[in-house]
Amino acid sequence: MNKLRIGVIGAGSISDLHFASYTKSEDAVIVAVCDLNRERAAAKAEKYDIANIYTDYNELLANPEIDAVSICTWNNTHAEISIAALHAGKHVLVEKPLCKTVEEAQRIQDAVRETGKILQVGFVRRYDTNAQLVKHFIDNGQLGEIYYAKASCLRRLGNPGGWFSDVERSGGGPLIDIGVHVIDVCWYLMGKPKPVAVSGHTYNKLGNRKNVKNLSFYQAADYDAERNTVEDLANVLIRFENGASLMVDVSFTLHAKKDEIAVKLYGDKGGVELEPEIVFVTEILDTITNVTPQINNKSIDINSAFQNEINHFVSCCQTGETPISPVEDGLEIMKILCGIYESAAKGQEIRL
Repeated sequence: MNKLRIGVIGAGSISDLHFASYTKSEDAVIVAVCDLNRERAAAKAEKYDIANIYTDYNELLANPEIDAVSICTWNNTHAEISIAALHAGKHVLVEKPLCKTVEEAQRIQDAVRETGKILQVGFVRRYDTNAQLVKHFIDNGQLGEIYYAKASCLRRLGNPGGWFSDVERSGGGPLIDIGVHVIDVCWYLMGKPKPVAVSGHTYNKLGNRKNVKNLSFYQAADYDAERNTVEDLANVLIRFENGASLMVDVSFTLHAKKDEIAVKLYGDKGGVELEPEIVFVTEILDTITNVTPQINNKSIDINSAFQNEINHFVSCCQTGETPISPVEDGLEIMKILCGIYESAAKGQEIRL
C-alpha cells in the first residue's frame, strides 16, 4: 500500500506532536507544511525534511499530491479549513475542539457526509493505552453500569496567553482548551450517553497573573499578557438521558496548592481512576479492594497517545474505517461546551 501523503496546516506548538508522529509512521510521509508565518513553516520544513512550504492553506489543498491533512490552527479556523479540505478531496485530522460553535460543527458533519472523506477529531486521550485498557474493562462488564464520573484539570498558573486567551480565536479558555479533553474521555468511557442538560459556571477573577514570579508555565508562541478575554475557571454538571451524570472543573489559573488532573468513573460493580494514576476499585470476597494493573505507564504518555492517534488516522484513511473519534462525536462535544458557556452566561440550566 502506498504511503499516505500528509500536509500539516498550522506550525504552532501542537503541530510538533503531529510532525513527530507522522515521521515515525511507516505508512505516511509529510509532503507539505502551511503556516501564516513563513519563517515558522520553513523551520518545521527544515526540521522534518518537508518539500513544500505554503502560507495559504488553499494553495496546499490544491496540491494533488496531498491525500490528507492535519489541522493545527486557531480554533476559529477549524471549520473553514476542514470543510475546504474535505471538498478538496482530502481526509482530515482536526485538533480539538472541532470548532467554535454547534452550527460550525453541523456544517463540518454535513461536509463529511457529502464528500465521503474521513474526518477524525483530535480527542487524543481516547488513544492513550490506559484509556483503552479502561474501556476494555468497561466493555467486558467489570465495572457494571457507569452512572457517575468526575474530572478535574486545574492549573494554578497556566494561562498560555496569545490566541489561547483571545476568545475570538479560541472560543473560550480552560473549558474549551483543556476541559474538552477530560469531558470527552469521561463521556467516551461512559459509553457516550446522550447529553440532555448542563449547568455551568465560569469565573474571570484572576486574569493572566503576569505579575507572578518564580514559577514557570507554558506560553503560546504568540504570548501576549495584555489581552485576556477568556475565563479563568469553569465548572459544570452534565446530565445524560440514561440518568448518569458527569461533574467537571477546569482552570487556567486558580489559588490552588498545586496543579491537579483527575479522571474518575463509578459503576455499580466497581470504579476506576484513570488519572493521576490508574487504579481499579472493586469488591473481592466482601472486601473493597484497590487493583493496580501492571502496565508501562501509570498516567497518560502523551507522545505515545499522539502516535496511536496518528497511526489510527492513517489506517482509517487507507482502509475507509470510521475513526473512534468521528465527526459525530465532535458535534456532541460542541453541544456540551457551548451549552456550558450559555448556562454560565444566563445563570441557569440549559437543556440540550
